[in-house]
Amino acid sequence: MIRKFFLFSTILTISIYAFSQAGNGVYQFLELPASSRIAALGSYNVSLRDNDINFGFENPSLLTSETNNSIGLNMSTYLADIKFGSAIFGKTLGDKNYFAVGIQYVDYGLFKYANETNDQVGDNYFTAKDMALHIMYARPISKMITVGATLKPIYSAYEVYTSFGIALDAGISYNDSAHNFSAGLVFKNMGTQLKGYYSDEGGQHIEPLPFNIQFGITKKLAYAPLRFSLTLQNMQNWDLTYQSTNQPSSTSTITKTTMAGTISTRKIEFLDMAFRHVVLAAEFVPSKNFYITVAYNDRREQELTMNGFKSAAGFSFGGGIKLYKFHVGFGTTQFQAGTASYQFSITTSLNEFRL
Repeated sequence: MIRKFFLFSTILTISIYAFSQAGNGVYQFLELPASSRIAALGSYNVSLRDNDINFGFENPSLLTSETNNSIGLNMSTYLADIKFGSAIFGKTLGDKNYFAVGIQYVDYGLFKYANETNDQVGDNYFTAKDMALHIMYARPISKMITVGATLKPIYSAYEVYTSFGIALDAGISYNDSAHNFSAGLVFKNMGTQLKGYYSDEGGQHIEPLPFNIQFGITKKLAYAPLRFSLTLQNMQNWDLTYQSTNQPSSTSTITKTTMAGTISTRKIEFLDMAFRHVVLAAEFVPSKNFYITVAYNDRREQELTMNGFKSAAGFSFGGGIKLYKFHVGFGTTQFQAGTASYQFSITTSLNEFRL
């Protein structure tokens, strides 16, 4: 069964590889961290097996029997008063069938209509929203290995422009509790737009989804309350070069002039490119009811670096504590240089309230 799973994943990877480029495509909100703890871990972690229901968004195979009847609610501030968040509920059927249903959304707020000269037209407003439903299933196939999948119907609406899509996550996790070690592999956002935002001469304008292969390992020290994670993201695409229109050119920059202006593409050395795929995280976990997290996302730090401006871009922080029957979490990270995003989470299990 494991061989079939890897064969299936490999075939899908090959078929989508030609269309997958980091940072391109639609439904980029699917890459946002679903909870405060995931945000504090650098926005990516597919290996931490801690019975946290929210990690089902990262890797469905991280669902366990202990996520049964668990509820997670998450909300975050973003850029320019934009808000995003998620909600999830887990349910176990039988001994080995772990289900969860979640929703992920972004609310861009209200916008006033304006014409091409930026003059407001009347007092009417329009909205813009993204949302995805997550239908998750996981099942252990051995004492240490669990496989899982998530089906994600997607809806996006910007004023009168709407789009529908479908995506699939496929994941596998390994957990060796005797040695405090776990690992995970997930193929995220395999799918397509079913309806584009607009049509052109060839019909519906269809764009690729933010396909992402992620692999991670997590290790807790045997005699210290410290846990470390290493996550590799965008493994399907080695070249994470991006185009910059706001940085001065240099000897390490390729510059070309287009109708849209001057575009610079940085030359990125081998080690620099390799580290852009890496997210490192460390946690202080003295008990199951308390944690403090710090993480470093090198790609984010490199892409948000601005000459003459210092910021903590690339670093993220967070913590959580259990209060009565609720786990409360907080995380902060930067999606824009100099501007922090704050994320709050609360999770509980309905089993806690049974008499």
